[in-house]
Amino acid sequence: MTPEELSAAISACLQAAVEAGDFHVDLPSEVRVERPKNREHGDWATNIALQLGKKAGMNPRELAQILRDRLAGIDGVKSVDIAGPGFLNITLDAGAAGELARTIVEAGSAYGTNDALAGHTINMEFVSANPTGPLHLAHTRWAALGDSIARVLRASGAAVTAEYYINDAGTQMNTFAASVLATIKGRPIPEGGYPGQYIADLGRQALTARPELADMDDEEALPIVRELAYRAQMADIEETLADFGVHFDVFFSESALHEGAAVGQAVDRLREQGHVFDLDGAVWLRTTDFGDDKDRVLIRANGEPTYFAADAAYYLSKKDRGFEQKIYLLGADHHGYIGRLQAIAACAGDDMEHNIQVLIGQMVSVNGARLSKRAGNIIELRDLLQWLGKDALRYSLGRSSADSAMSIDPQLLQKNTNENPVFYVQYAHARTHAVARNAESTGVDTSSFDAATLNHPTESDLLAALGQFPGVVAQSATFREPHRVARHLEVIAGTYHRWYDACRIAPQGDAPIQDVHKSRLWLNNATQQVLANGLDLLGVSAPTRM
Repeated sequence: MTPEELSAAISACLQAAVEAGDFHVDLPSEVRVERPKNREHGDWATNIALQLGKKAGMNPRELAQILRDRLAGIDGVKSVDIAGPGFLNITLDAGAAGELARTIVEAGSAYGTNDALAGHTINMEFVSANPTGPLHLAHTRWAALGDSIARVLRASGAAVTAEYYINDAGTQMNTFAASVLATIKGRPIPEGGYPGQYIADLGRQALTARPELADMDDEEALPIVRELAYRAQMADIEETLADFGVHFDVFFSESALHEGAAVGQAVDRLREQGHVFDLDGAVWLRTTDFGDDKDRVLIRANGEPTYFAADAAYYLSKKDRGFEQKIYLLGADHHGYIGRLQAIAACAGDDMEHNIQVLIGQMVSVNGARLSKRAGNIIELRDLLQWLGKDALRYSLGRSSADSAMSIDPQLLQKNTNENPVFYVQYAHARTHAVARNAESTGVDTSSFDAATLNHPTESDLLAALGQFPGVVAQSATFREPHRVARHLEVIAGTYHRWYDACRIAPQGDAPIQDVHKSRLWLNNATQQVLANGLDLLGVSAPTRM
């Protein structure tokens, strides 16, 4: 019996009690069950009687007694005890608890998925680095975090579009193009330009594609160089992201907003909503009505749109494309964007508590990392991948909350010991495969399954940890916190290693193969499946040998 099944059973008992007139109260849509800290208190516990007692006009222990009597009659429930002011401690019989192993194996990669966010259509924007240079350390965390959030959201039933907003408009693109052109012409990089070997590399690529650039005057050459260098740099960004296991459904160009009528139409639409006003020749959006610290200029007095106007047009584009919820993942230096983006949503007629969410991630550092030889002043993601590898980076970045600054220890991540969390979890997965191979060599198979034989205390612990996995995935999606998955995988790995030390799958010597051996192989394979599913949500591979 999974936690979800037990929760549903308790809900059914509550409904039956209300229909029988035992008490009258509005029932919650879901009853939460948790693992007791002290295993002597049972397999699962719930405080639902405490939550509903006062509302029902009853002593919580009295309501708990009614529930206990009903729950005791459910198949798979061995005993129900009332503790303290009204906690219900539930113990399952071994067969009901052990049946979870077969459920997981049969569900396969679908185990852990849920429909908590079914019907939600979400646009998830992250990374969105300027196409003027390689991806660097700050982008590394947002790429790992954003991709994992998108994965847990999809696992919870949401329709998610991962989107990269290309900041390919504005003066930085002209400066970028001028820097590349300078290398083609053999001139120094202009003041305020982009340094680094990659600029010279882009210049050589542009010259190879268009040899005539060397003889063109700057005015003619600059737009050609800008387009060629932009395309090459975006290709480098996309390739680096792919190597990092991050894929985007949409690459949205900011310049497309300016080249078309999108910005002007956005201003007109916001004016129709009653939030645009004119002052000193400029066009403003009254964002202070919705908590922003000051009103924002959309169109300058000289007729030029601001970045904020593009932000507004971009938000409306997402709305027009049918995204109910828009999630922005931004760096710590963008904290001031929260109020203004929420204000745009409100001015557009949306609920800024529901239709938009701005997540701020804190900075990350890497001990001993060297600056890029290509870029000179940054730590490149490409270099980090070559140094530490995708799995170590993805897992280490995925196991910490986004709102806390973090430091990566390369020496730790390169250790093949239990101190290294990614090794610890991946080794547990590889061990399940080794156990399965050894079982096969000794004749143990999964031709039969007796859940009741999985009654060792370590088996109960392992089953409970596996049973909590779907709830952890759902919570990770609800709170946009994939680190919950990583931390729970470490719990599963530790519980599995303890079970491995205590329980044999292959019989010793010439001892006969019994049902317990086959049933334990099911449990081993169930653990293997959950670890693989969890690692996939973090964008980390699940090796079969280590």
